[in-house]
This record gives sequence, structure tokens and C-alpha cells, in this order.
Amino acid sequence: MKKLLMGAALAFTTVAAPAFAWEGQVVACYDKIWMPAKYKTHKKLIMAAHTEWEYRNGQMIKVHYPAVYKETEHQVAPGYYVARKAACK
Repeated sequence: MKKLLMGAALAFTTVAAPAFAWEGQVVACYDKIWMPAKYKTHKKLIMAAHTEWEYRNGQMIKVHYPAVYKETEHQVAPGYYVARKAACK
């Protein structure tokens, strides 16, 4: 009888012990934040600003045309994820 009781107690502790061993405390929580890619922009002058006289509806009109630029973007750094400390849920 003692052997049976000791065997049952030993079996219970070997089965239940791993479940209790994995419980721990939460130390810190982090959120996964996406940081977008960084770009550098270059402007190329297509047409300079200028004024012209135009004839419209029987009148002479002085018209100002602003400068026209073409923008090109070049990627400086790719996007990446950052782990930022946050409140635990």
C-alpha cells in the first residue's frame, strides 16, 4: 500500500512540476512600431519664373507665370521596425 501511495505521489509531482516551472513575471512590454523609409528630394528647374503681356478680351494684361520644377526622390534609408516600450495589456 505504501508503494502504491508513494508511486502515485511521485507521478503527480512529475506531471504537475513542469506546469508550475514555466510561470514567471512580466518584466516589460514592447510594441512593434514601423518606421517609414527616408527619402532625399532633388529639384530640377524646368521653366524659370517670368511675366508676359497677353491680349485677352480686348485688353492688354500682364500675367506672371511661376517657376516650374521637377522633383525626383532617392531613397536614403529603407523602412524598419522598432521595439518601443509600452504599457502592458
